[in-house]
This record gives sequence, C-alpha cells and structure tokens, in this order.
Amino acid sequence: MTHSDTPIPPTDQAEALDALDSAEAGSTTRQLLGMKGAKSGETNIWKIRLQLMKPITWIPLIWGVVCGAASSGHFTWSLENTLISAACMLMSGPLLAGYTQTINEYYDREIDAVNEPYRPIPSGAIPLSQVIVQIWVLLVAGLGVAYALDVWAGHEFPILLALAVFGSFVSYIYSAPPLKLKQNGWAGSYALGASYIALPWWAGQALFGTLTPTIVVLTLFYSLAGLGIAIVNDFKSVEGDRQFGLQSMPVMFGVQKAAWICVLMIDVFQVAMGAYLIYIHENLYATILLLLVIPQITFQDMYFLRDPLKNDVKYQASAQPFLVLGMLVAGLALGHHVGLE
Repeated sequence: MTHSDTPIPPTDQAEALDALDSAEAGSTTRQLLGMKGAKSGETNIWKIRLQLMKPITWIPLIWGVVCGAASSGHFTWSLENTLISAACMLMSGPLLAGYTQTINEYYDREIDAVNEPYRPIPSGAIPLSQVIVQIWVLLVAGLGVAYALDVWAGHEFPILLALAVFGSFVSYIYSAPPLKLKQNGWAGSYALGASYIALPWWAGQALFGTLTPTIVVLTLFYSLAGLGIAIVNDFKSVEGDRQFGLQSMPVMFGVQKAAWICVLMIDVFQVAMGAYLIYIHENLYATILLLLVIPQITFQDMYFLRDPLKNDVKYQASAQPFLVLGMLVAGLALGHHVGLE
C-alpha cells in the first residue's frame, strides 16, 4: 500500500470536514461582509447586492453617529431619541456608506478584476445595469432619510440633508473620474478618513445639538487618524493599483514605509486629541483615551508593522476597536464639557 493509499482515521476525517466547513463558513461570512478573502459563485441576488455594499465598512460610520450624539451634550436615553439615532445610523451606514461602496465597486471593476476577481462585478455575478439601479436607490433613500431627520429636529436650514449631499458628492469624486481622489494617496485617504469620522460625527452632533465650528475643526483634525485607517485598506490592492497607475500610499512609498505612515497617523492624532482634552480640563477622559493607545501600539507592532500585506485584516480586528472606543471617549468628554459651560 502506498502512502497515498493509507486510509484516514475517522477522527481525522471528521476534523478535516470540520475544518473545511469552518473555512467555507468563514469565506461565506467574508463574502457577505465585503472583506478580503471571499469566494466567488454566489447566486442569491440579495446576498450579491449586500456584498456590493460592504457591510463591514458601515461600522465606523454608525459609530461616528454615536460619538456625535455623545458630543452634543443633549442626547437622552428616551425611546424617541433611540429610534431617531437609529434612523441616522441607517442613513450613514447601510444607505450612504452602501451607496459609497457600490459606486466604488462600479468604478473599480477593472482594478478588482486583478486584485479581487471574486467581487460581484468582475466575477459577472450581477450586471452593470442592476449595479447602477442600486446606486441610485441607496442615494435617494439616504437623502430622503436625511431630510426626514431635519424635519424631526426642526432645523430651519436642512443641515443633515446638506451633509448627506456633501458626503455623497465626496464619495462620487473619490471613485469617479476625472477627479478620482483615490488616485492620490494623501487626498484619497483623507477623504475616506473624514467620511468615516467627521461626517457621521457632524450628523449625530447636528441631530441632537448644534454643529459648532469647534466640533468641525476637531473632527477634521481627528480625521487625520482616520487617514491612517484608510491606508490599511490599500494594502490588499497594491498590485492592481500599481498596474492601473493609482498612487496609493503603499505604491507611493513602498509597503513598509506606508505601514509606518499608517500607524503614526493613527497614534499621533489620537494622542493629540487626548492632549486637547487635558487642555479643556477633561482629565479623566483624556487619561482613558491615552491608555487606549497602548494596546493599539502593541497590536501594531505584533501584526501590522511585521507583515502589513499578510496581517492587515488581523490588525484591523485587533487594534482598531481601541481607536473607535477612543472616539467615543472623546465624544463623551466633549459632551461633558458642553454640560459644564
């Protein structure tokens, strides 16, 4: 009997099948969330539409609304406020972030054919005409919810609708020619970072309080940490970006230098936000925020800086929760400061 003819013990067969099932389940989950490492072959049109919208990217925008509501200093835990904040999260996440991701998929279909051929468009799972319909449905629905929120808040000027229009425009020029901001690593990454942090924060702030110049400046400054988050997403597509002339950070500076730029942007501007909280005498919140930077740096060293191409997803899962918790701490501190004024 040759080695290849050796029978596999039943226990090993069971373990192998369990591992295969686990891998299949993991691949299916990644596919639905829009993450790297998905598989092709999905035929359910609604799952395909969900994959286009990349639900994994909704989380920071939903969280940004929470931070904005906290920093307003006027959010209270009533059923009405909870439902209204949920509507604002729906606008920022599934609708407008879904619009952003779908339009990006549409304009990146040639690059994805190189980097991620299993994506819905390059794999042929959905026709372009249906993608265009999805883009318009998500955009119109998002703007509609924004206007309804303005009506609820009693705004004389529809600020939430204006923010939604502005954010949708930024999303368009980020992905679409001739501007295609993502062609430039600095401009594209900052536009994405501000969309993740500043825009949903402004929405939550305006919904329950007043969007002040101080909050605008602080969140735009904090969005420089979001620039670091945006850079992480570029490591999965270095080959295609280089082939199609997109000047992402890993293409411009090389993988290792881009990784350092990424982590420094995240850490430096989070520490700077902590310093600002000390300046306004929110010392307890500042201490908590600065302590959250420590495990973040630890995971950056353990995973990302050692192999950014291999460990980008693992790094995002382990380190970025501390960044988003830090955002909430900053929001609570600003809201507390408003209450003292």
